[in-house]
Amino acid sequence: MKVALISFHTFFSPGGVKTHIFGLYKEFKKRGIETKIIIPRRRLKEKYQKDIILLGTSFPIRFGGGVSDIDVNFNPVSIERVLRKEKFDVLHFHNFSFPSGLQILLSPTTFKTLNILTFHSDISRSKFFQRFPQILKPFIKFCDLRIDGVIAVSKVAYDTFKEYRGPKIILPNGVDLERFNPKVPKIEKYLDGKINILFVGRIEKRKGLIYLLKAYEILQKKFPNLRLIVVGDGPLREKCQKYAKDNGLKEVIFEGAKEDPSPYFASSHIFCAPSIFGESFGIVILEAMASGLPVVAFANEGYKSWLKGKKGEKFLVEPKDFKKLAQKIEILIRNSKLREEMGKWGINEAKKYSFSKIAQKVLDFYSFCQKEKLKK
Repeated sequence: MKVALISFHTFFSPGGVKTHIFGLYKEFKKRGIETKIIIPRRRLKEKYQKDIILLGTSFPIRFGGGVSDIDVNFNPVSIERVLRKEKFDVLHFHNFSFPSGLQILLSPTTFKTLNILTFHSDISRSKFFQRFPQILKPFIKFCDLRIDGVIAVSKVAYDTFKEYRGPKIILPNGVDLERFNPKVPKIEKYLDGKINILFVGRIEKRKGLIYLLKAYEILQKKFPNLRLIVVGDGPLREKCQKYAKDNGLKEVIFEGAKEDPSPYFASSHIFCAPSIFGESFGIVILEAMASGLPVVAFANEGYKSWLKGKKGEKFLVEPKDFKKLAQKIEILIRNSKLREEMGKWGINEAKKYSFSKIAQKVLDFYSFCQKEKLKK
């Protein structure tokens, strides 16, 4: 079997879909499955490993409180040329972009391949889709014709495909336990006795960093030994830095985006994910848990859907309520034993989502969908 993992998101910067694809790629290769990754080009010169194929061009757009991609293949002939050369058995799409997704799926070769779609997004809070819900109907009908199976990473993502008639399943995102664990080397400069609160993610509206800064402002007045480490970049970085400066926030460190944030998880004491909406699951939370960190987060639909009924649920608070966010963080600041307890729970919980387990479930779904396709 030969698999293509297809992303419509640029790999030029870190992201959850990128992390998930690389996790599957790594596990498939361990099993001896020939696997390649297909991504769009964002810049003229991008160099990746030999198993990554650049196909099409990605343009960034502001959408749903964040930055997304519109992908175009200006030379549609190149699609068929790549597919014929590689002879893939499975095309596994991760999210979908217009018009590139249509261009690929209408290529003659894809009528013979097994075409799987993993949907990573929560569009329930998108003003665009709330205003024009009918736009999803032709897309779902197209999926009925050209997609042989749909994987949703959470219930909120699954709900988008209620009317899809083919095989569908909820399979969560995975976490690389070799990369994210408490034994990862720490960053020396952050081991000075201060309690480190960590944020990792794009600095954009839906990720809600401004609310964490407001919570930190409250906490700093009570605790002089705090530090807030911000790992990430984005359109609101300057605004957030200005807020920190204008309000006299001390020890707020903007580290920028990092390809490997694992040392920051290993060097911190509390992780905060203040995303206000648009999260379908939350890979970054899994990475924090696998690293042994207690997590405080806003209860957006994605985070709620997989933490419901679990120990971590008690540290979810209503989105935008920065005062309540501060209260939950304060509980962990004051109680080192509770931090340790939640950290141990997180490590054990994250093991359920190891990429080795998730990859096997994905392969099982391929087999099921192939059998269903042969029945038609």
